[in-house]
Amino acid sequence: MLEEILTGGFAELGLAADEEALARYRTYYGRLSEVNKVMNLTAISGEEDTARLHFLDCAALLTALDLRGKRVIDVGTGAGFPGLAVKVACPDMDLTLLDSLDKRIGFLRETCAALGFDDVACIHARAEDAPAELRAGFDAALSRAVARLNVLCELCLPFVKTGGVFAAMKGPDCAEELREAERAIALLGGELERCVSYTVPGTDVTHSVVLIRKVRPTGARYPRRWAQIKKQPL
Repeated sequence: MLEEILTGGFAELGLAADEEALARYRTYYGRLSEVNKVMNLTAISGEEDTARLHFLDCAALLTALDLRGKRVIDVGTGAGFPGLAVKVACPDMDLTLLDSLDKRIGFLRETCAALGFDDVACIHARAEDAPAELRAGFDAALSRAVARLNVLCELCLPFVKTGGVFAAMKGPDCAEELREAERAIALLGGELERCVSYTVPGTDVTHSVVLIRKVRPTGARYPRRWAQIKKQPL
């Protein structure tokens, strides 16, 4: 079932999933299902829902953004969404997965090994405390279901090099969050490029990808400490 759903869903998105990608998604699903029994990785379960609401939802990012050959960081990746799910569909991107929970990073390292991805960096750190060498080091930063956009911009834009892009995966209506984040985007060196909406294949679920272009360096004072970000969002 998983392979059939993915093959049809990729075609509907205008993408392609070869046999190697399908086999990797099968392995990823198996790892998720098994480890989710003892670790809270995701509330979504079962082949159909995982295929549609995780794998296809994440892969849809590739309809808005070409990540081939790009250096990419997934901030607050959780169980590897969207970054690792996108890597399966686009294996030639250089991926770093960042998460604040060490147990999840352990799961991701083992999963990357099972998928044959020895080029994925899995880093245990909060975004605001990440190693300094990661700053302005990526062509793209990704984030899905982590925080409101004004907060995400402060956490993610510092990782993006000038000329790169921050892609935030959001719900169907992100107009309010965009208005709320206008000051943060400008202050952190970004510029709204576009907002792309899509329907997850085989569902009536509509999501959006907000693309923010990095047009100038982010000031050295950002990101601030988490307590300050939370108390006084930009």
